Amino acid sequence: MKKLTTFRELLVLNTYWIGLSFKWNALHPIVLPALLLNYVPDAQKNTYLGLFTFIGLIVATLVQPLAGAISDGWVSRWGRRRPLLVAATLFDLVFLALLGWSGGLVWIFIGYIGLQISSNMGQGPAQGLLPDRVAPDKTGAASGLKTFMDMTALIIASLVAGRLLDPKGKDASLVMLILIVVILFSAAVTIFGTREEPSYRSERKVGSWLHELKQQFRIDFRANTSYWWLIAQRGLFLLGIYGIQAFAQYYLRDVLKVENPVKTTGDLLAALTVALVILAVAGGWLSDRFGAKRVLYAASFLSSFGFLLLWLAKSPSTLVLYGSVLGAGIGLFLTASWALANQLVPEGESGKYLGLTNLATAGSGALARLEGPLIDALNAAHPGLWLGYLGMFVFGALCTLLSAFLLNRVKIFVRVPAPKK
Repeated sequence: MKKLTTFRELLVLNTYWIGLSFKWNALHPIVLPALLLNYVPDAQKNTYLGLFTFIGLIVATLVQPLAGAISDGWVSRWGRRRPLLVAATLFDLVFLALLGWSGGLVWIFIGYIGLQISSNMGQGPAQGLLPDRVAPDKTGAASGLKTFMDMTALIIASLVAGRLLDPKGKDASLVMLILIVVILFSAAVTIFGTREEPSYRSERKVGSWLHELKQQFRIDFRANTSYWWLIAQRGLFLLGIYGIQAFAQYYLRDVLKVENPVKTTGDLLAALTVALVILAVAGGWLSDRFGAKRVLYAASFLSSFGFLLLWLAKSPSTLVLYGSVLGAGIGLFLTASWALANQLVPEGESGKYLGLTNLATAGSGALARLEGPLIDALNAAHPGLWLGYLGMFVFGALCTLLSAFLLNRVKIFVRVPAPKK
């Protein structure tokens, strides 16, 4: 089957990421923090939010690579990836409804954990579509477009969720209804618009089903050392970023004392993402022209500087101004990192290996949530100084800066062929 090369083809393939990004960028920084305030003590809000999302992201870390690996060997007349996307989307609708129309901390937890499972059931296979179907010389452009879709959805989600959810976060049903519509639309465009070749059992290793399954999950760590160093670099960078995303709403409430933290958080995220989107698109072109590693070095230093500037902000307007520097660094990072990951994955096993990037993505997101108890403890130790939030910014700067040193261990080679089966 002919590889995808045109802008329209790459756009259709990446539309799925609009729904995925819209969903999580509405839930994590805006909806969940606001909902939890109705059920947890104010002095422990960072702790509850951190531990709550830590568990969910650990689940995501495990589910996504498993789903990607299963899709590598899926047998279907409709291809390897799309059947799992259909199932994941349907389960997403169930758990979003549970979050939106059931009350109480226990039901929110069940809906959130279920959504992490179903969402990552789809994300693992979806990541395999890009290296499966995109021409090698268009990998950087396709990665840039994916990041653009992610960030455009982030802007829209930030603005929509911040306005549709009331300041006290008591009723999330309208937000959930919007999420359901967006997810259905974006998934349908990619599922029906991106064709795959049928997969047959003859393409897989002949032998017992158990032996086939064992081979499907086999990972050759020694043959792909550069890929693991890239995952480590990605994880360290994102560890600093996710702390800001998780606790921004509480920072605005406690330190800057804005009147409507829910709406202001959405507005700030949307404004910061403008710089991120511009640099994400440019990052795809820069990665193809100068190499993804050089772009990643620039992203690390720029992001670290942005973190240090953020603590100097004393109002939402200055926060936006300084945060645009951080947004630019993140935009370069997301595109270049994804382009480099697609270059390094073994051919024929992209679903499994790109799913393993979630060890860095969701794994670092989970670890970042453990900052919550530390933030509360430091804030309580010296009331009024907000040392917990200061530590959050300093930690972010160190993580993004130190991630650049791990890039030295990443060696770029011609794509490794899949092991013979």
